[in-house]
Amino acid sequence: MTKPKIQTLFLLSFTTILVGYFMVWLPGPSAGLQLLGFEMGEWTKFFGLGVKRNWFYLPPITLALSLLFFTVGWGNGRYQTWLFRGVAVAVSLLAFPALEDLTGPTQSEYLSRLVGIALVVAVAGLLTLFNGQNRPWLLPVSRILLIVAGLVGLVLPTLIYGEVRPYASDLMHLQLGYGPGFWLNGVGHVAIVLLAGWQLAKKERPQHAVLAEGA
Repeated sequence: MTKPKIQTLFLLSFTTILVGYFMVWLPGPSAGLQLLGFEMGEWTKFFGLGVKRNWFYLPPITLALSLLFFTVGWGNGRYQTWLFRGVAVAVSLLAFPALEDLTGPTQSEYLSRLVGIALVVAVAGLLTLFNGQNRPWLLPVSRILLIVAGLVGLVLPTLIYGEVRPYASDLMHLQLGYGPGFWLNGVGHVAIVLLAGWQLAKKERPQHAVLAEGA
């Protein structure tokens, strides 16, 4: 695949995750019980999940980090660089807890979400200082980090949804399935993993070929 095609597929993957977060994850029997991705964490507040409830807020964090890692090697003089990094920070704020939660008795449960947002801001700042143009080793590292972000955004929200779904089904006396937002989140993160992995493999293939010829 050509570089423009890869970039287009990455952009489609990012868009898929963001759209999925604003679509139905839990397809309840009525409009009021058809929960969107960003509503899942709040709705399960009293399910006794503890810190694991924050896994529902991972897609904005993993998407934001993916957007940042995608810009490694871009010059600071490009408007696209600042656009992507600004969007990444803005997207991460979707995971920001409500102010009453931060000042309530269970405020410690929300620390991990604040850490995730702080991580996004820190990565954005580091990439601004060290954009990777003169550090070619940063590009493969960024692809490895893309794979990690993709796996985290795929696996942990999937696991917590699988844990919550039976409780929700019992509560509503109805067998609930998986909404389109859940699937879009999975597809988007899987695509990021595959695309980043393909770029890594393509980068490494010539080196393997040279070693084979030398042998």
